[in-house]
Amino acid sequence: MSIENFPTEAKSDAVSKLQERIKSLEAEIEAIEYKLFPFEQSLRNAISDLLIEERELTILYKEQKKAKKERRLAQKRKGKNYKEVTDVVYISKETVTQEKVNQKEKKRLYKEAMLYVHPDKFSMQENEQLKATETTTKLIEIYQNGSLEELEAFHAHIFGGNTTICFDKDISLIEQTTNSTTYLTKEVERLEKVLNELLGSHTYKVLTTYKNPMSFVEELKAYYDDRIFKLRKRTRTKK
Repeated sequence: MSIENFPTEAKSDAVSKLQERIKSLEAEIEAIEYKLFPFEQSLRNAISDLLIEERELTILYKEQKKAKKERRLAQKRKGKNYKEVTDVVYISKETVTQEKVNQKEKKRLYKEAMLYVHPDKFSMQENEQLKATETTTKLIEIYQNGSLEELEAFHAHIFGGNTTICFDKDISLIEQTTNSTTYLTKEVERLEKVLNELLGSHTYKVLTTYKNPMSFVEELKAYYDDRIFKLRKRTRTKK
């Protein structure tokens, strides 16, 4: 049974639980980052010269490879039997049509949500205007970079009354909402992924398992010394 078929009270309880889970995840992520990020910065500071040299050599290596490829291509072009090769990507009419439909629907959802939650509607309510600004910022980000499904979810989230902004709700628009918990569910999934990546990062394991975490600097130096040595050989760069 879909959560959207639950009674209003049950849906409200589900939303509250999701919001509580989001707060809990955000707090846990913040606590880990508070310890981890300064440690990682200390590691970077300790090997800053190696990091810079490795990056410079990596860029040089890529530039040399690109130049070598261009020289080979120039030589081939001088040959009698050379034919210019062009990459032709076939895009079906159905794909183009569907993309246009998706863009049109994204534009409709975006405009509808933006007009509904625009900060100017709350010019006399400072707190509500701040919330509306945060919501519209997220809305713009999803419209520009997200998929139609993500925009649909956030649109449903807004019109489902889950933004904590005190709107004069348009019942006809709310009735169009198909899944008011989709955005919150996706946000929980996103935060869980961020948390798992932090917990699974090598530097976090070093920080939490090494007796002296800063001793990891020696391992990093050995790694970058070896990488720099190989890059110097590839680019024929002397120290």
